[in-house]
Amino acid sequence: MKKSEGADSKTNQDEYKLKDTKPELGERWPHGGQRGGSGWISSERATSTYDLVEQMFYLYVRVVKAKDLPPNPVTANVDPYVEVKVGNYKGKTRHFEKKINPEWKQVFAFSKEKIQSSVVEVHVKDKEMVARDDYIGKVTFDMHEVPTRVPPDSPLAPQWYRLEDRKGNTKVRGEIMLAVWMGTQADEAFPEAWHSDSASVHGEGVYTIRSKVYVNPKLWYLRVNVIEAQDVESQDKSQPPQVFVKARVGQQVLKTKLCPTKTTNPLWNEDLVFVVAEPFEEQLMLTVENKSTPSKDEVVGRSSLSLHQFEKRLDHRPVHSRWFNLERFGFGVLEGDKRNELKFSSRIHLRVCLEGAYHVLDESTMYISDTRPTARQLWKQPIGILEVGILSAQGLQPMKTNEGKGSTDAYCVAKYGQKWVRTRTITESLNPKWNEQYTWEVYDPCTVISLGVFDNCHLGSGSGAKVDSRIGKVRIRLSTLEMDRIYTNSYPLLVLRPAGLKKTGELQLAIRFTCLSLAHIIYLYGHPLLPKMHYLHPFTVNQLDSLRFQAMNIVAVRLGRAEPPLRKEVVEYMLDVDSHIWSMRRSKANFFRIVSLFSGVISMSKWLGEVQQWKNPVTTILVHVLFFILICYPELILPTIFLYMFLIGIWNFRSRPRHPPHMDTKLSWAEAAHPDELDEEFDTFPTSKSQDVIRMRYDRLRSVAGRIQTVVGDIATQCERFHALLSWRDPRATSLFVIFCLIAAVALYITPFKMVASVAGIFWLRHPKFRSKLPTVPSNFFRRLPSRADSML
Repeated sequence: MKKSEGADSKTNQDEYKLKDTKPELGERWPHGGQRGGSGWISSERATSTYDLVEQMFYLYVRVVKAKDLPPNPVTANVDPYVEVKVGNYKGKTRHFEKKINPEWKQVFAFSKEKIQSSVVEVHVKDKEMVARDDYIGKVTFDMHEVPTRVPPDSPLAPQWYRLEDRKGNTKVRGEIMLAVWMGTQADEAFPEAWHSDSASVHGEGVYTIRSKVYVNPKLWYLRVNVIEAQDVESQDKSQPPQVFVKARVGQQVLKTKLCPTKTTNPLWNEDLVFVVAEPFEEQLMLTVENKSTPSKDEVVGRSSLSLHQFEKRLDHRPVHSRWFNLERFGFGVLEGDKRNELKFSSRIHLRVCLEGAYHVLDESTMYISDTRPTARQLWKQPIGILEVGILSAQGLQPMKTNEGKGSTDAYCVAKYGQKWVRTRTITESLNPKWNEQYTWEVYDPCTVISLGVFDNCHLGSGSGAKVDSRIGKVRIRLSTLEMDRIYTNSYPLLVLRPAGLKKTGELQLAIRFTCLSLAHIIYLYGHPLLPKMHYLHPFTVNQLDSLRFQAMNIVAVRLGRAEPPLRKEVVEYMLDVDSHIWSMRRSKANFFRIVSLFSGVISMSKWLGEVQQWKNPVTTILVHVLFFILICYPELILPTIFLYMFLIGIWNFRSRPRHPPHMDTKLSWAEAAHPDELDEEFDTFPTSKSQDVIRMRYDRLRSVAGRIQTVVGDIATQCERFHALLSWRDPRATSLFVIFCLIAAVALYITPFKMVASVAGIFWLRHPKFRSKLPTVPSNFFRRLPSRADSML
């Protein structure tokens, strides 16, 4: 029985591992621009072509317009639409009412491998509400005569064709403008075309299946420094007011502390920080409120300020403060009372500015995909290009039931930096093939791209209340990729549910990270991870948590307003919105991450114990010889240590990782989690337990334990970064460190130890005037090292 369980566990581990694939990627076949990357990659840098996907051919039919259509003899008008028929596939345009010269401007794409006909028929019909639609005419094309368009050739020019009757005779009246050609998924018409892969989708659902590129909203910090106020009066003239300031931007509300003294000229000098997005739609609403009783606050003044009037702060230069008038509020009793009119009563002293937020703000700190500031003028030159070919998915699980059969309407979303991409939806397929390629500029190699697969639940009418189901997610850290190498792997899609871990399929990707400047990449490893403003005006941990939550909400709302929308549940899943929630499983996983890192120390102590016990006399004698040499020549200690690390790094080069890291179910304790722990992890917050006392204690425990979990995870991350120095997980970082070790070994060998110790001591004890607020080069290098957090589920 135990042997059988062990075999099953081994089989599951094999299923959860990364697999090599050998897709028939297209050779560097030309295309009409970077798919999904128009305006992002300049023509000089877009040296690579559409070669990371399998080439798929489509028959394109562009229906432009018609003219002089004959009216119906009974109704004396015509409601025309066009039906494009290729074998068993039919695509229809929208119909126009009472129009003899309609313009459709729609494109239909039919997959060549599914075409079972030698002709293409374009029918023009008259829409009837009661009876069968009237037939107006048709145009027929022979498949063998259809031209093939090879981008970057210009688009095929549409032509006028006379309509024919059912028997093929040319009609006297009526023409239609068409263009028919054979192309690939690199064609400009591909994203907006109606696809035969989704022929069952009609109505508004058609707009939700198209591939799209989305842009992250431009985020800013709104820093409001509330300094003081003057001439604040309360309703009770006998008591001086004790006031505070409440600031609101959209749904975000922050308050200052109560002024410690009761006075008409209160002083706070307190910072309130919000997240806002361009274009600025909200206003800064300020109210000055008096704490009249412990349970009652009265508004004594208010002001509404437009965000457009505030300065955008791009560097650390000071921002000038300004006085703003406050309007009196709530002093009148009767509607006709003149005191109820808004008029100047006092003023408030503020220092307000917009600071360039960083795109790390809307992401989990472990999976940063962009570290640039908001202001484009502060961006540096890109150091590389990331190209991702989203090929296909295999073995997806049925996510819903359609006519008694399980089905999945899958699409894939990728997020990196400011740019989100969404593939087209392949309907009713458990093995969808997208074969779409996307391109991103890379400004920092120590970033992560996230890809998620979802089931589209918004194809039919009246399904607005549904949410798109999660199928699985993949994260890839760019620094773990070798430059200019194409990775073709099949990534398991794993989802953790209350019933346990489940594999929902596999996602096949082709990835290439192209380097534009190796010197720039090497320079970045010693450069601060975030811009200078982040270190000169740092936020507290609580502020970052609050700002990140607000930023996620803003991004979800803005992307949900696109057409087709990128829905809230998709954005939240991609941004790991629930990563801070308490989980016994994650806490145990982080604890055992730390334990595994100390296994090397334990092994070293055991080895030293064996040396002490003379279990291997030869080894013990060699250790004694080395010990006496180092005692006699102490200047050899540091060179020996660095040389030893250099040799370990060279030795570990043989066992360096060959594949990008992926979700590790064993590391995440996803398989070994107890059902009760999973029930706790997927419990609502606040808990759904019935007893009020249990709910209060349970929530308090989860809140505290969530912070402990974060701290433990951070400790594990730092320890894993030490381990990454010589593990070749980041080949560039390990190369730099190994070279440094060699140089340090030689330099320390020829430099007297006393001099090195003196310089190090003087440097460590140097005066604060000679210290910089920015992190040191070793600190920057260390923070850029990868950890195993990327592989956490």
